[in-house]
Amino acid sequence: MKTITVKTLAETFKLEVLAGSDRMDRIVSRPRAHRPGLEFVGYFDFFPMERVQVLGRKEITYLLSLSVEERMLHIGNIVKYHPPCFIVTTGQQDIPYITLFCDQEGIPLLRTQETTTAFIAKLDSFLVKSLAPEVAIHGVCVNVSGIGILLRGKSGIGKSETAHTLIRRGHRFVADDIVVLKKLGPSTLLGTHNETTREFLALRSVGLINVVRQYGRSAFQDETRIVLDIELSPWQGASLNNELEVAPQHTEYLGVRIPHIQIQHQPGRDVCGLIEAAANNWYLKQHGYSAAEEFMERVENEMQRD
Repeated sequence: MKTITVKTLAETFKLEVLAGSDRMDRIVSRPRAHRPGLEFVGYFDFFPMERVQVLGRKEITYLLSLSVEERMLHIGNIVKYHPPCFIVTTGQQDIPYITLFCDQEGIPLLRTQETTTAFIAKLDSFLVKSLAPEVAIHGVCVNVSGIGILLRGKSGIGKSETAHTLIRRGHRFVADDIVVLKKLGPSTLLGTHNETTREFLALRSVGLINVVRQYGRSAFQDETRIVLDIELSPWQGASLNNELEVAPQHTEYLGVRIPHIQIQHQPGRDVCGLIEAAANNWYLKQHGYSAAEEFMERVENEMQRD
């Protein structure tokens, strides 16, 4: 199971440390934050104690409405579960009672100036990506007209050169050689780089190039949702599929099924044009259009007229 530390959260979001500074190595292992509103009124049946606890204006205002004895009781009931940390939003100041409990129990108490809604949105996005199951595979990742594509094939088949041509056509580069795939949901697969290779593309006979330095910031993006798996293979003319519509095939990564297409590569063939066509065709299918179905309808209409 992937984990991050509270210290990483504090550094990433520039959070102010109010208590528990010596326990910043506490582990966060679950995505998405939790606002303990129900728990403050005594309902603990579904309390996700392993999540980061965010205290917004509603929670703090409710606690301030209680008597000192009630306030201490409700806070104590939550702190005893030892969540990874508490984060107070909107820069709220009147929280010495929470600071006291966190100091006593060794739980980090952090503060941000951001509003609760905006901060939780950013925090959840960060946690989901940071804690997502991942796998590294050999390939190239590109974004073609807003569509994330994983290019695979044997070493030397021309994956990097194909990516370079796509970049020159105005598409975006994500990763070369090592592509990190992260599962963000049952049907969502994110492709990114491994930081070391960020922005670098290796071209045979040329060497490493920095895509951003050569082609500008618009030629690169950090991540993209993968929706097509395209395999470049050596030319075998006798095996080409010339049917009106190729039978759908899929590749599975981390339990997520991705449509798979094989494109045979040979000198002079416009592989990049075929990749662009495949991306556009996938987009049209997502919107309910099939060229093969339209063609067959025309044929049937013609036969009925005869």
